[in-house]
Amino acid sequence: MAKQNQTAEKPSENGKTAEPGGTAAPATEEKKAAQAQPVNEEMVHLIVFKLGAESYGIKIEQVKEVTITPATTRMPRTPHFVKGVANIRGDIIAIIDLEDRFNIRPAPLPDGLNPDITYTLVIEAKGYSIGVTVKEMPQSLNLQMSKIDKAPSFLQDANISENFIEGLARTGDRLIIVLDMYKILTQDEVRELNS
Repeated sequence: MAKQNQTAEKPSENGKTAEPGGTAAPATEEKKAAQAQPVNEEMVHLIVFKLGAESYGIKIEQVKEVTITPATTRMPRTPHFVKGVANIRGDIIAIIDLEDRFNIRPAPLPDGLNPDITYTLVIEAKGYSIGVTVKEMPQSLNLQMSKIDKAPSFLQDANISENFIEGLARTGDRLIIVLDMYKILTQDEVRELNS
């Protein structure tokens, strides 16, 4: 009899007393309710664009604005991927071509796109601003942070000390290479652009 009383008063895992016979029905119901509630997963907002045949993305907080590329002026003694400088809302910024920067073969333009119109993503980093040209209008994409996998180390450019590929985003059957635009240029390139 004393043993039965001890069992009846034994607390279950959730702090409630177990029913006689060792079952704890309220604990099971609470676990089911907790599993049914969706977990608020962290979301990431990407600006997605094409380079060659592949999709690339930049976190929206790194993009100041997207605009139609204005007329650019070629500058002497600049890296091959710098197309020139342009006046965007009163600021003179360097316009770079990431296809040239990464040695990506350009893909044919889809039908109906004007080859004379490109778009520029204005990136404002600490100490400098750059514009990145893309041929098609960038798209906006929201997805869960868990959909972005860390990029394997062998994908990194051995000539650049910082890791500018943040990860690979999976959406449907498509992979999007997520770039960290603050690390895309070497320190020497930044100094060259600022001079």
